[in-house]
Amino acid sequence: MWAQNNTNSPYTRYGYGELADRSFGAGRAMGGLGFGMRSNRQINPMNPASYTSTDSLTFLFDFGIAGQLSWFDDGTNREKHMNGNLEYAAIQFPVHRRIALSAGLLPYTYVGYDYGSTQTSADGITYIERFTGSGGLNEFYAGLSLDLWKKRLSIGANASYLFGRIAHNQLMTLDGTTNNQSHYQTLQVNDIKLTLGIQYTQQLSASEHYTLGLAFSPAKQLNTTSSDIIVNGGAGTADTVQVTNSVFDLPNTLGTGISYVKQNKLTLGADFLYETWGQARYFDQKGQLKNRMRLALGSEFIPNHQNRNIFSRIRYRAGLRYSNSYLQINNNSYNEYGASIGFGIPFVDNRSFLNLSFEYVKIKPDTRILIDEQYFRFTVNYTFNERWFFQRKVD
Repeated sequence: MWAQNNTNSPYTRYGYGELADRSFGAGRAMGGLGFGMRSNRQINPMNPASYTSTDSLTFLFDFGIAGQLSWFDDGTNREKHMNGNLEYAAIQFPVHRRIALSAGLLPYTYVGYDYGSTQTSADGITYIERFTGSGGLNEFYAGLSLDLWKKRLSIGANASYLFGRIAHNQLMTLDGTTNNQSHYQTLQVNDIKLTLGIQYTQQLSASEHYTLGLAFSPAKQLNTTSSDIIVNGGAGTADTVQVTNSVFDLPNTLGTGISYVKQNKLTLGADFLYETWGQARYFDQKGQLKNRMRLALGSEFIPNHQNRNIFSRIRYRAGLRYSNSYLQINNNSYNEYGASIGFGIPFVDNRSFLNLSFEYVKIKPDTRILIDEQYFRFTVNYTFNERWFFQRKVD
């Protein structure tokens, strides 16, 4: 299932492709919140300082399956596609009453497209042009969090192994002939990246508190193997130009967030993310990408967590988000607008949850010459929460 792709967007022809949503479970239905979120029932890799929110007896296992229905419109033609994927899996557990560990596998980017058309050059030559791409980058992370001060101040760090392969292919064929030109670009990534986090929680009353969070991932040059190959000719002959070991960068990433929690009743949160993609090199060149910002707002409401009625104990969630794209397409770009709802359905023990989230995303280009896209995304997430480290006095 991991080999299935999660996108058919032509925009993934550029840069590293579509950036994946990095929030789990509850955060996914709340606009993608994470930096200021701190819960003993959910894993939150967006801010590694959050891992100490679980108590010393808890073991968490979390995995999610995602699906997406997409619509594309270029002003003349319309298409729709369906994609699905096993998206992420993670665990979290304490190693000391003040130290917790988390590890997991999740996507970093997606690439997947296949489109083409018949074109006519300025001198009247007709040719067929086709673009295909596949792959993406994945992230295996292991993180450690330390409670510095009575569950009020925590720090954490994730060390992530970033890996994957991205392939872009372009084929131009003269109409009615075997003469063609092929352009192949590949990028193989194997590298380590670091994310640092901090969270501060202020108690307002016995049942209310707010949390401030900050996470930072420094820019770095990626360890990559790349190729840029052009093959000219028809059957039997070809000329090849190849460039390898170009420079590729990741940007500085800074995220901050705040959340307000009324225990077993209400959660409100807001996140802000800024990434310096404009300074990152891609195939040795700066300026192909642009700085990105992302704003998210979300809430969760529980009618009555002690009521035996399941509808009273369900966690009802909603969120909004906005971001600009880090991609530039012929000096143009687009913005993303998203709205989400979701439900956290508790199991009999009221510890483990089945989380459902539904999100609508609108891609709004700067100009009408770009493709208009819309998505309906849904995620099914299971959070297994057990007291694995409790020693019983009577068996």
